[in-house]
Amino acid sequence: MVARLIDGRAEAAALRARVAAAAAELKAQHGFVPGLAAVLVGDDPASDIYVRGKGKAAIAAGIASFEHRLPASTSERHLLDLVLRLNNDPAIDGILVQLPLPPQIAPQRVIETVDPAKDVDGFHPQNVGRLWSGGRALVPGTPYGCLMLLQATLGSLAGAEAVVIGRSNIVGKPMAALLLAENCTVTLAHSKSRDLPLIVRRADIVVAAAGRAELVRGAWIKPGATVIDVGTTRLPAEGGKTRLVGDVAFAEAQAVAGAITPVPGGVGPMTIACLLRNTAIAACRRRGLAGPAL
Repeated sequence: MVARLIDGRAEAAALRARVAAAAAELKAQHGFVPGLAAVLVGDDPASDIYVRGKGKAAIAAGIASFEHRLPASTSERHLLDLVLRLNNDPAIDGILVQLPLPPQIAPQRVIETVDPAKDVDGFHPQNVGRLWSGGRALVPGTPYGCLMLLQATLGSLAGAEAVVIGRSNIVGKPMAALLLAENCTVTLAHSKSRDLPLIVRRADIVVAAAGRAELVRGAWIKPGATVIDVGTTRLPAEGGKTRLVGDVAFAEAQAVAGAITPVPGGVGPMTIACLLRNTAIAACRRRGLAGPAL
């Protein structure tokens, strides 16, 4: 068996096209353009690339992009004041503050300052609570992107046994909540789980988000299972170069699984596309509009 590759680039492109169509419709029918504000504190190269990518993708989808770049020495008070101004700016529908932040700034305090209605990262406690209680929430982009890939691959997920490896607030926990809402039987595994291979081996769906390169081996995978690899780690390669790998030993798993996401080209493209989706949804909700199905 050779697993079918799940094409995250194609799914993300389709979602971005739907968001662009929605943004054009909102401008034509209601006279406004959704606005996304990104805040970057410091000069972390990976964060800089990510924020630039978000801005370009927003503009391409017909969303107004606003970038705020602050020095690494910025005080917590200064950052919180900026977030409050963005909360009150009617042109802004979505706010994201790029993590990580410098050590003098408490990330949770910043997260809790963002208006939940503009929290397109889905990190605010109100959105977290709504997600777990089945309410209307803005959901973090990476786990929602994983869910969209699973639905595109499998259709209904009801009754499937799913194992999520990793319990972060950004991916693992919201992923478990989303799968529960789809009527899966969910196990949230982590570094303290006993006999992780045995836990994974019973799963119809495996979402690997532990942040450990090639942790999940092919022998762990149930034949025919669907594997979603969220991990991204750069390892040394020949000639002084690096190679990007996920949390799953890809070649091993591909020989056993029914479908699998590659790294790169799997989950990664979905994250920004889902952020744009959240911005369009937030723009509609803030104005009392039903909005398009995205």
